[in-house]
Amino acid sequence: MKKLTAVLMISFSLISCTAPKQISNTDYRKYATTIDDGEPITQSLFADKNATISEENIQKILSGNYSLPQQIRVAILKVDNRTNNRYYGYSWNDEQYLKTQQSYLDLITNKLLQTKRVVSVAAIPELLISRPAGFTNIREAAVRLQADAVVLYSITSDLYSKYKLFTKPDIKAFATTQMLIMDVKTGLIPFSTVVTKDFLSKKNADDLDNNEATNRIQKEAVLLTLQETGEQLSNFLLKK
Repeated sequence: MKKLTAVLMISFSLISCTAPKQISNTDYRKYATTIDDGEPITQSLFADKNATISEENIQKILSGNYSLPQQIRVAILKVDNRTNNRYYGYSWNDEQYLKTQQSYLDLITNKLLQTKRVVSVAAIPELLISRPAGFTNIREAAVRLQADAVVLYSITSDLYSKYKLFTKPDIKAFATTQMLIMDVKTGLIPFSTVVTKDFLSKKNADDLDNNEATNRIQKEAVLLTLQETGEQLSNFLLKK
């Protein structure tokens, strides 16, 4: 009888140890991952110089919402793209090159100011950008200018290959402009676009030589892309 009692006691003890544990509502919260749907994003979640981001912050960004201020101070920076760009044959102090780059900047500035939502536009001086340029130091430069947003653009342009040998009287150039706007407060990019255009023309009487003709035609192709990207950016700012 004593043996039977001992066996029953051991069996009861084993059953008690293996029985499923009851988890309270409070305990469940420890195992469940919850995301605040629609939580406003008011600061950058990219924590370090390498702009890496945690899994938790990825969820916050993708499920959150944010918007640019209604009155925006904008900084502009051209990001160099030296691949297949005939204009980079010029030296930094070439008059035509400098005038051309200024005309591109003026076009973008005018497009921004026409929205009435943009209250000021400032070009970011190269002195403020450490190399290689990255989103972190660009953002820091914009903060120094007290800008709410940064417009970044990059231009690539050249002649179509079959027009390079000048075997035809026509000269055809193409250009691609990439443009985006970065919200300085959050580091997020609410707008980006890539536009490619081409322009076909001939050497005219005002062109001194073929190089001047090709540069002029190439510039026209670039201006077409800037007109289009500027319109897209203006429309975005007007809708938001």
